[in-house]
Amino acid sequence: QVQLVESGGGLVQAGGSLRLSCAASGHTFSTYHMAWFRQAPGKGRESVAGIRWSGGITYYADSVKGRFTISRDNAKNTLFLQMNSLLAEDTAVYYCAAGRNWGMRLPFSYECDYWGQGTQVTVSS
Repeated sequence: QVQLVESGGGLVQAGGSLRLSCAASGHTFSTYHMAWFRQAPGKGRESVAGIRWSGGITYYADSVKGRFTISRDNAKNTLFLQMNSLLAEDTAVYYCAAGRNWGMRLPFSYECDYWGQGTQVTVSS
């Protein structure tokens, strides 16, 4: 079992940056693919970035490509999301998720086995 705890959210002005972290418990973090999802008020949960277990392959939604960077440190059981050039429409609760059974693409929610509790990101325009 993997327990995930996000941190790093907050209030930032449009054009600013934030770095989210997701700390994982257990000794199996390095065997899971990881992803960041977000859910804005009144909208469904969408995946925005994913990374394979080895860290060598990453995926991004078109809406964040070129602005967000996902990375992981398997030695420290930690997942990151560097968010630059933030827009008001990036406002959402951000979740990290872990899974083993999704293809070479961003995952769907149902393909993720473990979730963090979420961290709020608010971008003021």
